[in-house]
Amino acid sequence: MGTVSNSPSLRHHGRSTVFRGFVALCLGTGVSACGGAETADRTDDADTTPAGHLAERDSGLPEGIQAISLLGDTLRASVSAAAESELIANMEQALADHRADPEDADALIWYGRRLGYLQEYRQAIHVFSEGVGLHPEDARMYRHRGHRYISTRQLDAALADYERAAELIAGQSDEVEPDGAPNASGIPTSTLQSNIWYHYGLAQYLMGDFEAALDSYEGYLAITTNPDQLVAISHWKYMALRRLGRDDEAAAVLEPITADLEVIENASYFHLLLMYKGEMDAAELWGGQDDALGSATVGYGVANWHLYNGRTDEAMAAFEQVLQTGQWSSFGYIATEAELARIADAE
Repeated sequence: MGTVSNSPSLRHHGRSTVFRGFVALCLGTGVSACGGAETADRTDDADTTPAGHLAERDSGLPEGIQAISLLGDTLRASVSAAAESELIANMEQALADHRADPEDADALIWYGRRLGYLQEYRQAIHVFSEGVGLHPEDARMYRHRGHRYISTRQLDAALADYERAAELIAGQSDEVEPDGAPNASGIPTSTLQSNIWYHYGLAQYLMGDFEAALDSYEGYLAITTNPDQLVAISHWKYMALRRLGRDDEAAAVLEPITADLEVIENASYFHLLLMYKGEMDAAELWGGQDDALGSATVGYGVANWHLYNGRTDEAMAAFEQVLQTGQWSSFGYIATEAELARIADAE
């Protein structure tokens, strides 16, 4: 599959020349050139730096290429023109805050997160790697860097970061994680620890280690406090169990999922779970998405549902449709790549 990178939806949209130059400077000279402390090149500290630290710096990727997909395609930042100006303004404010106090953990995290929202994942990884050097006992640095390692398909590095993050949160109190893009209710639905367990399980799932992913999902479920968390992790746990052939256990996952749950953010996962229960129609759900991100999420769920129910042709058609959404940063899209890569390897 060598055609995804040529899709218009994956091309670098109207990013300003000034902004592109800024990112190129940061990537070429290290985080300190963008306002951070002189810690970005700490690549030899085995005690504080998981495997894969700054792996992207030696990737040899050309400017503008954020990652190589699991299918071998080049992936570029692609942000809608409508959202771009606000995202850039938010990033520039975060950069100013970071420059004002380069060693402040919160400012550094927000700078990295704001870069990530612009799909400048390689630079975001640089920033979080600086955070690892400055704050090696702060689980948040590994949590956020691991997320962007997943975005850039560096799954081994992501796994190492989440292993370290899980060690650091052991026995600690949880904390609400502030939203970068608040939902309509203005109510954060995730926490630091839930995000660590979620992304830890995701990395394992993407690598095909469904058994290990189940352990991470149990870690997540142990701290679940709201319906959004419940439906998010139930979706991935159900799929992992079905892929392992543990259908009775998978059915038990669906029992707490009822149509009257008050879900704020994770409607796609919620609707997929209702589909698995037979309470929503797959064709209607797959055709009813009005946003590309939701379509990629639902599309993967529907495709995987066909796959583990033995409908290979339907699954392959749905996987191909997911690729056509162009939403390459979504977890459903990455999971689709992983499935197709495994299928190709098995042939």
